[in-house]
Amino acid sequence: MNSSTPPFVRNCLLFPRMLRRVGIAVGLDQVLAFTQALAWIDLSSRDQVYYSARALLICRVEHIRLFDAVFQRFWRAERVALRPRSMRRAPRQRSSERPFTIVTFMAYKARMSDPAIDVLDKAETASDQEILQGKDFSTLTTEELAQIRQLMQAMVWRISLRETRRRRPHRGGDSLHLAAVLRDAARHAGTPTRLMWRRRTLKQRPVVIIADISGSMERYARLLLHFLYSIAHALQRVECFVFGTRLTRITGQLKVRNIDQAIDQAAREVVDWAGGTRIGTSVQQFNRRWSRRVLGRGAIVLLISDGWEQGDPRLLASELRHLQQRCYRLIWLNPLLGRSGYRPEVAGMQAALASVDDFLPIHNLQSLEVLAQHLGRLNVRRTSRGLMKRKKLFGYTHAGR
Repeated sequence: MNSSTPPFVRNCLLFPRMLRRVGIAVGLDQVLAFTQALAWIDLSSRDQVYYSARALLICRVEHIRLFDAVFQRFWRAERVALRPRSMRRAPRQRSSERPFTIVTFMAYKARMSDPAIDVLDKAETASDQEILQGKDFSTLTTEELAQIRQLMQAMVWRISLRETRRRRPHRGGDSLHLAAVLRDAARHAGTPTRLMWRRRTLKQRPVVIIADISGSMERYARLLLHFLYSIAHALQRVECFVFGTRLTRITGQLKVRNIDQAIDQAAREVVDWAGGTRIGTSVQQFNRRWSRRVLGRGAIVLLISDGWEQGDPRLLASELRHLQQRCYRLIWLNPLLGRSGYRPEVAGMQAALASVDDFLPIHNLQSLEVLAQHLGRLNVRRTSRGLMKRKKLFGYTHAGR
């Protein structure tokens, strides 16, 4: 736009900028089309300029009312009687708790007598939910904690599957179903007419969660109970334990349907809440009393703690090594790992890392989403496994025979 451009045309090119500032997306191709249209219309006619701009710069019907308001303020003229449009009118009550947004601005009629309304430009800002997902659990306010609990309940959890010893018929199986083949041969005078296959059935792996609710984890403890509740109700065969100076099983308390009652019952069951930390002793109690009951069939163990051990680190290292040998995978979740510059330098954490399969953070919603994806990818089945074994047994070519 150079100095030879007429002032009216320059003003018309500034109009799309105003539309963007109030939240209406206007692309460069729309601006170019509007510029070309100015050469084909009568610029002295307000109606022609209005309808040309509305036709070329507006793509959504709900933006028309906002467009009218910006257009009339931009040209500083009395409102022109336009063709009536049947649109649902939003309520005009102005909220005193939050500033005006685009939606509330559109609910107002465009009059010259209306007071000026400040519209927030959020074109390059993140939404409240996106900001909330990245905030550390220890820094949340009471209102943010309530939102985090709702988002946590809506998360989808998938655990990797395991192969059982039991087999069932399947067309892509890796072994012959001899009983079915013999039954088919008996129905056809002793001549088998087709080969039938079977494969091992797939079941979800059990999940065992052992969470630290000692004094050093007090800022995360209450929210960790909500995490335990959400994953216990989303998956089957989930065992939940908490510990401070001793181990407490809260699986039964978390089975209550009402989340508030479940969390309260679980909290009342724990007698060493926000006390000392003895990770090694607690893991030793789990290995001696509960490991045989809950670690069968390829269980995945999630141990949640910051690693501040008041007991003997050598006991912790020994018990974790024993625990790792009995489970399918041992995952340590540390809320401090999400902080920049964190180093696992405490004695308890140093002793534990040698026996941990995965060391992951658990400090915000994004870390929980990463954990959910990781749990679903622990073992990926190869769909061609049964076919490759069949080729090896019977000498099938790639195209088959």
